[in-house]
Amino acid sequence: MTVKAKEENLEAITGFADAFLEERNCPLRIQTQIELCIEEIFVNIANYAYGDGEGDAEFDIEENNGEVTLTFTDSGTPYNPLEKDDPDITLSAGERRIGGLGIFLVKKNMDRVGYKYENGKNIFSMTKIINQPGSEQ
Repeated sequence: MTVKAKEENLEAITGFADAFLEERNCPLRIQTQIELCIEEIFVNIANYAYGDGEGDAEFDIEENNGEVTLTFTDSGTPYNPLEKDDPDITLSAGERRIGGLGIFLVKKNMDRVGYKYENGKNIFSMTKIINQPGSEQ
């Protein structure tokens, strides 16, 4: 799915993902975690990838052996959010630096995350186990 990298398209992305996950009997708790992560990554692309300009964001979702991989691709400014240090969550909200909490939550909620810059594109992927082998649905 390709949309303009604008916040108003978040609902289209999450709706697309929700339909995909529901077809695979994804538990609601896991689906909610995935939605949170989709929002974090897509909103970051919409707000920062293209500066004052406009561009597209591609979204892909696939399932393999009970694991769902979501991939976001944009042609914006190269940026690897995984290089950012995790926030010190032992500090109070007033003591912590602003920013970084969203990607921290993505890393904590997903089973794997990855980033690469290839052919002029940022490619961010995240994987979540939605069905354990042998589990009843």
